[in-house]
Amino acid sequence: MKVWIDLDNTPHVPFFAPIAEELERRGYDVVMTARSAFQVQELADHWGLQYTAIGRHHGKHRLLKVLGLMWRALQLLPFYLRERPDIAFSHGSRAQGLICNLLRVPTVLATDYEHARVLPLAASRWLILPEALSESQLAKHSAKVLYYRGLKEDVYAPRLQPDASVLESLGLVAEDLIVVVRPPATEAHYHNPESDALFDELMSFLVGDDRVRTVLLPRNERQERELRQAHSEWFDSGRVVVPPKAVDGLNLIWFSDLVVSGGGTMNREAAAIGVPAYSVFRGTIGAIDTDLEKTGRLVLVERADQVRSRIQLVRRDKGSAPDRTPRPALLDIADHLETIIDAECGRRD
Repeated sequence: MKVWIDLDNTPHVPFFAPIAEELERRGYDVVMTARSAFQVQELADHWGLQYTAIGRHHGKHRLLKVLGLMWRALQLLPFYLRERPDIAFSHGSRAQGLICNLLRVPTVLATDYEHARVLPLAASRWLILPEALSESQLAKHSAKVLYYRGLKEDVYAPRLQPDASVLESLGLVAEDLIVVVRPPATEAHYHNPESDALFDELMSFLVGDDRVRTVLLPRNERQERELRQAHSEWFDSGRVVVPPKAVDGLNLIWFSDLVVSGGGTMNREAAAIGVPAYSVFRGTIGAIDTDLEKTGRLVLVERADQVRSRIQLVRRDKGSAPDRTPRPALLDIADHLETIIDAECGRRD
């Protein structure tokens, strides 16, 4: 049986790398495609993944998004005709969902944010969700749902192998108070401008503290250019570093003292390895973040006047080794995919 994985966004790379390895260990043939968007292909190369590069990101304009989706779906067609996969698996690839639905190829979506927009023509036949979403609108409106334990970041968190050379590559030393910051996803359909105000206040707070070195991780080159043009004072201070190329986010987080993100994945990565995490995301809060807040693994910053009171600039002890105990998420997802393949394609000999 052949499984087609489409890497559509940056967080999909570390998530699918262990899954692909586990599926191949079980005897499945895995083929991958990757979109030229954000740091997808750079990270796929970093993880040593074999993929076919197809399509690109088309910006935040709604019409261009729709046209870009349709165009990438067509671009994926020759790959499908060449590889003839039995099932398609993604963490939110609308283009893959669209072309596979037209071709009647079974589709599986693993997602952890229930408020993401679902396009009817690209909707997946099966959903694999974290247990925290068992009461969400996704669970209520889909007939074929399977659940895994923990976070999606638990799939790859146990593979963390700390490498302090990441600090040297960024001109940092272990004695610095290091804050990793991910700006809001300004091109996402769920973006709320309130996040921008929180982000601006956050950066002013960090740049104004002589102890802090901020590692800023823009989502793409366009966002970096816009930030440099609008806030040259952040970068003139010498205390804000932008990596010149894609870095292993989990490794960078391990050597940081705290993480502040305008999205979800980086905060959940921090939570998965025990690093303090703060969210300045102002879209609709999902069940995962709500659960992390209740258990004290994430702090939600909701207003600009809370930035300086809720975010604690404190060095943490980095001397201990990360917890590399295997977590159930990876095997749960692989088991679920086998169940789906048996249901859709018949049991293998």
